[in-house]
Amino acid sequence: MSMTDTAVSTGTQESVAEFVARAKVWLADNMPRIDPDNPPFSVRAHQESWDRAKELQKRLYEGGFAGICFPREYGGLGLDYAYQKAFNDECRNYEMPLILNTPSFTICAATILDVGSEDQKRERISAAIRGEEILVQLLSEPSGGSDLAGVITRADRRDGKWIINGAKTWSTSAFAGDYGLMLARTDWTVPKHEGLTMFLVPLNAPGITMRRIKEVNGNEEFCEEFFDGLELGDDAVVGAVNDGWTVASRQLFHERRAVGGGSEFASGTGAENANEMPPDHVGLAEATGQGDDPVIQNLAGRALARRIVKAQLIEHVSQAIAAGALPPTSGTLIRLFHAETTELEVDTALTIAGTAGVVDEGGDLDGLIDIGVRYLSRQTGSLGGGSSEMARNVIGERILGFPRELAADRGVPFNEVKRGRQ
Repeated sequence: MSMTDTAVSTGTQESVAEFVARAKVWLADNMPRIDPDNPPFSVRAHQESWDRAKELQKRLYEGGFAGICFPREYGGLGLDYAYQKAFNDECRNYEMPLILNTPSFTICAATILDVGSEDQKRERISAAIRGEEILVQLLSEPSGGSDLAGVITRADRRDGKWIINGAKTWSTSAFAGDYGLMLARTDWTVPKHEGLTMFLVPLNAPGITMRRIKEVNGNEEFCEEFFDGLELGDDAVVGAVNDGWTVASRQLFHERRAVGGGSEFASGTGAENANEMPPDHVGLAEATGQGDDPVIQNLAGRALARRIVKAQLIEHVSQAIAAGALPPTSGTLIRLFHAETTELEVDTALTIAGTAGVVDEGGDLDGLIDIGVRYLSRQTGSLGGGSSEMARNVIGERILGFPRELAADRGVPFNEVKRGRQ
C-alpha cells in the first residue's frame, strides 16, 4: 500500500490525497495567487520583505499548513515528507514566505530540532513556525575563511554567565533575525574541534553591534556582528559545552541540503523572486536573434540538461539518505551540484547575451537582460555551507573514503596553533 493511499505511519488517518485536497481549497481562499514564472520580487535585503513573509507564515499556521514535517509538540504537523512535497506542488501558484526557508527553517530550526534542549525546541521552533521569530546563523569570522573550526570568538565563564567577545561576518539576513546560532571557543587548551560551544543568541541583547555589508551587486543582505561583553546564561547553550563541533556539523549537514534544495523542512520550493528564477536561455537566444544558431542551441541544451539532472539528483540523494543507503554527509553532493549548475546557467546566459548582458537596460530585449548583475553574484552558491573546495573534501573523505588531507594543526591545542603572522 503506497503513502498516497494511507498515512498511518505519520500518526494521522488523513491520506496525502485528502491533505492536498484540503490544502487546495484553503490556499485558494487564503493565499494571494501569483504567476510562478514571474514571482513577486521579495528582496532579502529589505525589512519589509521579512515582515511580509512573517505575515504569510502566520496565515499558514492559522490555517494548519505550517511546519508540516516538524513534530506536533513543537508547533508542526508531524507529517512525513510526502505531505510536504505534495503541498509544495499545490502552493506553487500562491505567494509563500519562501525567504523563511533558508536559513530559518531548513538550517536553524532543523538543527535545534536535532540537538537543542527541550525548551529551545518548544520555544524557538514553535515561534518560527507561528511566524513570530526568524532564526539565523552566526558562524563565519573575518579571519576564519573556510576553516569554521578555527573560530576565535570567545566565550568565557564568569560569575555563572558566559561572556562573549569577538566578531562574525557574512551572516545571511542577520538584520532580520531574532535569534542566531553562534559558534564560540570555550576551551583554548584542546585541539580546535574540541573546545567549541554553540550558543543561541538573542540578537537584540546588549553587547551586540550589527552592520550591513554591501556587495559588488549593490545588495546588502549579509551582515557582520561585533560582540563586546555579551552576557548569556546556560540556557543559551545548544548541545553540550565544548561539544559545539557536533552541533556545527549537524548544522552544516542541514545547510548543504538546504542550499541544494533537498530539505524536507522547506515550505514551498519556488523562486523567491524573478532573479532567483533559472535563466530562460531559449527566450534569451530568440530575443537576441540567435534562436537558430546551432552553437547557441547546444549551450542552451547543455544548461537545460544540467537543470533536469539536478532535480533528479536531489530526489535520489534525499531518498537514499532517508533509507540509509547513503550517509548524511551525502547532502554535500546536492550542494556541490547545485553550485556548479547555477554557475553554468548564469555563464551560459551571459554568453548568449554577449555585451548586451552588461550594457542593455531592457529595451527590445523585454527585460530578459538582468544577467550582467546576476553574474556578479554567481559564485555565492559556491560559498554557502562552505566552499566548493571544502565540499569536494567532504565527498572524497566522508563518502568515498579517501584519506584525509594533511592538517598541521590536527591534534594540537588551539592556543599553540600559529595564526596570522605568528
